[in-house]
Amino acid sequence: MHPILARGSRLALYLGVWTLVGVLLAALLAGPGGLTGTRSLVISIPLALVYAFFCLSAWYVARSTPLGPTGGMRLVATAVTASVISSAVWLIVARGWLELVASGIGVAPGRLFPALRALIFGFGILLYLLSLTVSYLLAAFERSREAERRGLEAQVLAREAELRSLRTQIDPHFLFNCLHSISALTTADPPAARRMCVLLGGFLRDSLALGSEERITIGRELQLARRFLEIERVRFGDRLTIEANALEDGRWLVPPLLLQPIVENAVTHGVAHVLEGGTIRISVSNTDAWLTIDIDNPCDPDRPRRTGTGLGLSNVRARLRAIYGDQARVTAAESGGAWTVQVILPAEAARDPSPDTGIAST
Repeated sequence: MHPILARGSRLALYLGVWTLVGVLLAALLAGPGGLTGTRSLVISIPLALVYAFFCLSAWYVARSTPLGPTGGMRLVATAVTASVISSAVWLIVARGWLELVASGIGVAPGRLFPALRALIFGFGILLYLLSLTVSYLLAAFERSREAERRGLEAQVLAREAELRSLRTQIDPHFLFNCLHSISALTTADPPAARRMCVLLGGFLRDSLALGSEERITIGRELQLARRFLEIERVRFGDRLTIEANALEDGRWLVPPLLLQPIVENAVTHGVAHVLEGGTIRISVSNTDAWLTIDIDNPCDPDRPRRTGTGLGLSNVRARLRAIYGDQARVTAAESGGAWTVQVILPAEAARDPSPDTGIAST
């Protein structure tokens, strides 16, 4: 459908513009026709409104002969032919209209048309060429917007693909470490290995349920962190404890499994290398604009360096960069035998927050 005919408001505006064209035509007809202003308006405004619908065809001409692929000679020939045909048809309509209204405005039939036909025909060609020019401009604007829309769609698809890729890295990385722990417990403590398998199955079931969710509340995210730490406590026992504050307002949203790689690093590269173990502390604070999460764990200054694959923090940074751009930040620092990771991201509020806003100390 023609874009002007698609909406009533556009059609009303279009006909309003052509009414002004009719006023201009009335001024032109008053001279050679010897007509008064009122008589000229009676003739010109209906003619202009009729020709307005004739000129709608310029949109289809512009689309059938686009500027790029169509040669210059063909463009000129098409424009001239279409304008001459439209103006000629309009001239026939004008003749009939002049004969119809001549007696009503006090003019002898057959006298007006010979005096006005050249003016009407030439004005019709000019108006059609102008409509064709506007149609080409609108077509170019439409193509530009379509290209912009396709570009935005490509960016969104690329971002979603990146996020899916990053999400798929979490499970193999986590499973690698868990299976390594289960393998170590199989001979040393078979009941503990079986308990760890059961806990691992529960954690995977909960994490798979988040596959279709882009955001979860911080309370649910802290619960997932606790489930992971319960798995690790099978191996570490009382050497591993956790402390996490409970937000009074748990409506803030975070990407699912955001904390899991960080907490995993805190266990694997922190508590595991300290003889007496230690406490992993998760502190969550918020303002109206930002959500801040701090994860602290003890670490041995003499621990082996670069013992992992390096996917943990890099995965978190990449996910947050893909979701929030430069607004999110992840920093990590070691000080006084403690390793601290801080995550700052824009605060997003859930409409229906989960009642679970935190986890108890373990």
